[in-house]
Amino acid sequence: MLYDVALRITQQYDQPITSSRQILRLMPLPLAGEQQVIAASLTIEPQTTDRSDSVDFFGNTVVDVGFAQTLEQIVYRLSARVRRETPAHSLPLSPMLDGLAQELANVRSLGPDAPHHFLPPSIRAPHVAAIEDFALSVKNAMPHANTLALVQGIGSALHAELQFDADATTVDTPVTEAFEARRGVCQDFSHIMIVALRALGIPAGYVSGFLRTIPPPGQERLQGADAMHAWVMAWCGFETGWIEYDPTNDMLVATDHIVVARGRDYADVAPVKGSLRTSGMQDATHAVDIIEVPAR
Repeated sequence: MLYDVALRITQQYDQPITSSRQILRLMPLPLAGEQQVIAASLTIEPQTTDRSDSVDFFGNTVVDVGFAQTLEQIVYRLSARVRRETPAHSLPLSPMLDGLAQELANVRSLGPDAPHHFLPPSIRAPHVAAIEDFALSVKNAMPHANTLALVQGIGSALHAELQFDADATTVDTPVTEAFEARRGVCQDFSHIMIVALRALGIPAGYVSGFLRTIPPPGQERLQGADAMHAWVMAWCGFETGWIEYDPTNDMLVATDHIVVARGRDYADVAPVKGSLRTSGMQDATHAVDIIEVPAR
């Protein structure tokens, strides 16, 4: 599938800010055999005082920008053309959990995609006893399931247990609170699933990106109606490798998901984070459009 992606993030400040430095992870990620970035550009208004582009440890594109001038608004605009390939989900060779532990012990690499980075607790996905108990209950109900089946089983169980509620949490809500309330957004669903999988010994990480939405039959597609999104990646052994699962929508990731960044949790892949000097509040709005480009 070939898509044109447009993103606009507007940060509005109640009081003028006198300086700011931001780290951006907004550019779609080139992935061999999965995703091809044909063209991409990121423009920023007003003009930055300085800007540097780099790649972080996990291979994500990072844009570091600074503003020395006084300003009341910053606008980030992404424009990209991306080809998304259909992920392969057909290998039935994922081991049982005891076999997965042995395969993990045989992984000697500490490169960016090594599963060892994605097994210990992390900043936004710590140990949570209630989530770990939930994961064990699902595992016990699937005594003959291999690792891949357990990943899907955990995701489906969480989808049934949790309710999507855009007003229930904020970007800073701890995973413990979201699970206790059984409500949240894609970020919460993903962090809860990561904690659950790691509790079973399954390496799991966080993926940020875009999700194309399809309007109901007979209704026009609304401009800006697509969304930034988050889902989970899980290592299911040498043969199956990494798979990606969207617990918010209870599905294996396919061509409607466009990858921007991968990491251990949201702290590694936040689209915009940084510091600023101001005495007031700030507000951010997002608008995303993902347009399928017809085949020629």
